[in-house]
This record gives sequence, structure tokens and C-alpha cells, in this order.
Amino acid sequence: MSKGIRVEEAASVYGEDTLESRAREWIRGFIEGLLEEELTLALGVKRSGRVGDARRGYRHGVRPRTVTTSLGPTSFSMPRARVFEGEAAKEWSSEVLPRYQRRTRRVDEAILGLYLSGANTRRIKGALSPLLRGAPLSKDAVSRLVGRLSEDFEAWRCRDLSGEKVVYLFLDGWYPRVRLGKRRARVPVLVTMGVRQDGSRVVLDFRLAGQESVAGWREAIVNLSERGIGVPKLAVIDGSAGLEKALGEVWPKIAIQRCTAHKLRNLEGKAPVRMREELREDYRRMIYAETAAAVEQARARFIKKWRLACPPVAASLEEAGEELFSFLKFPKSQWKALRTTNALERINEEFRRRTKTQASLPSESAVLLLLFGLLRSGQIRLRAIDGCHEIKAAA
Repeated sequence: MSKGIRVEEAASVYGEDTLESRAREWIRGFIEGLLEEELTLALGVKRSGRVGDARRGYRHGVRPRTVTTSLGPTSFSMPRARVFEGEAAKEWSSEVLPRYQRRTRRVDEAILGLYLSGANTRRIKGALSPLLRGAPLSKDAVSRLVGRLSEDFEAWRCRDLSGEKVVYLFLDGWYPRVRLGKRRARVPVLVTMGVRQDGSRVVLDFRLAGQESVAGWREAIVNLSERGIGVPKLAVIDGSAGLEKALGEVWPKIAIQRCTAHKLRNLEGKAPVRMREELREDYRRMIYAETAAAVEQARARFIKKWRLACPPVAASLEEAGEELFSFLKFPKSQWKALRTTNALERINEEFRRRTKTQASLPSESAVLLLLFGLLRSGQIRLRAIDGCHEIKAAA
């Protein structure tokens, strides 16, 4: 503190709300500066500038406006202008802050997340009171947010996939808890993720199904085919018989990789508790061997040993057949990514983390909208697979 400022003066200048009030002032200046830059580009001339033919319109004052950001409501001056459109002129509309927008996307995502998790408008206002700070939030506003999200989701689930250039597919079903009438029940959500030729991952589709059956998966796979996905080289699945049959019906030549993590859990269920640690060590020694030849040698030893020690374990491994080892046909750098459906498990974990305080979600549609909201907002991030530089060679 400088010598010229007394303690009493400092107390009057700095207080408990100083940080947020100064931050809001900075945000106000930042918003106005950003809008001024956008308008200058639209008009082709700075304020008070004189540029003959380059001018594309004229300013005509400002109007007050308020937008709710993550630091609460911020009031600022919104510039106005008329821009030329042929012989006529029309009112300028900002792309940074479109007309009628009252909240930033981050605030809207917070409101939607609470609503889709089962909170009503009153509870949303209470939970977000530090954020909203008295900003209006009506039932109609929440309904409009949900309506726009529903429209975006419908457009997303019908989008053309021919440009995605998908090489690998990961498919799995998981079961969030939902309120159906007065009962709570688990409903299957069928999730499909793809890997593009550049190695990046993308969620292609997710949908509710009556059960994880051949018919449910066939509908999902046929939908992908009709949207132009082509025929992927490999599908990584959890071992569902219905899913495998549906894939074979739609894409008879697609290679199948059974998830090695799911198979290990199946094997553990066949073995006595006292033998499970030894089983895990043998299984991992086989699956994580350094070369394809070493995998095959370890596989032969595993079957020979466990056929004597615990026949159901050996029979379960033999049941999976070559589909448990399809990853060996691809570049070694990709083995880690192609052995399991763990990438989909991470999406499921993120979804559960966001809803873990809820006994159940309010409706089936809320499940899909909440998952889509997490994807659209970037809260679920998917990194490229290991060995992505060798995908074209594999294809």
C-alpha cells in the first residue's frame, strides 16, 4: 500500500466484493471493445473515419443491454448501425452477441444441466443464485433452452456421416437409472463412437432401446449405414451376442474385436475366488505380450493350464475364439486402443460423474439431452488413438 493512502481510505476503496466488481468492470470494457472491433469490420471503417467506397454502413448510437456471464449480469452499451445490402440497408446484428441473447453459453449449459438432472426453475435459481445475481429466469426461458437443445440434438443425430471417413467403430450399451412413472428403472443407451482416418475419435450416435438386443442394435447400425458411414474395418464390442449378430447382418465382412477387459471379468466369474489373482496374471501375460507370436504361445499355455485347473475358464476363453485377438492384425502401436471399449467407458464415467447426486434422471429424453449437452459443450473430450499415424497403413 502506498504511503499516501490511509487505512481508512483503503477500507472504503477495497472490500469483500472488490474482486468481483472490478472483474465485472473489466468484462464490460472487454465486451464493448469486442463489439466495436466486430462492427468496425462489418462497416469497413473505424468510428468517425471517412473511407469512400470502402464504407459498408453507418453507426447510429448505442442502446443499453445486459448479458449474464459466469460472473453474473453485466450491463454495457450495445452499438447500433445500418449496413448496406444492395440498394437497401438493414440493421446490423452482432455474431458475437446475437439479438435476444441474454446469457452466455456457459451459463445456459449450467441451467440445462440442472434442469435435465431433475431440478425445477425455483431450485435452479437457488443453486445458481451467485451466478444469476437477480437476472431473470422464467419457466419459459428454461423451456426455450430445452427446446433449442432438442432441435440441435435432432439435427445432430440425423447429420450426414459420409465425410467422417470412419475406419474403426466402438459400440457398447450402458444403463443409466431413469424415473418411469413412479418407478425407477435402468434403460439401455446404445452408444457408437468412431475413429477417423486421422486417428481422432468422434461420437457418431447414441439412442435409447427397449433392450440391448439384435433388433435394437440392428436399427442403430442400419441408421449409421443410411447416413453414409461406409463399411468400417473393425468393430470393437463388449461381447454382446445381439450386437455381434446385428453387425454381421449389416456388414458381413467387418472384423470384430471382443473387448479384452470384458472377457477378463467373464473369466473371473468362472473361477473360484482363491484362483482369481493367478488367473488375472496369466490373462494379462497373454493379452499384453510384446509380439503376436508371444501372444499365441501364451494363449496355448493359458488354455492348457486352465483346462486342468478350472475347465469353465478355458471354455470361456475358447468361446471368444479369434475375435478376442483381432487387434493382432493391426499395427502394434494401435493394440492398446483396439483391445478394449475403454474409450466408451470414459464417456460413461463422465456422464455418471455429472449425475451421481441424482437417484435417477427425470425422463428417458433427459438422458439423451444431458449426454448431448456434455458433448456439445466440450465437457467430454476425446483424444486421438495411439498409433494414429499408422491408420492408413492398416486400412
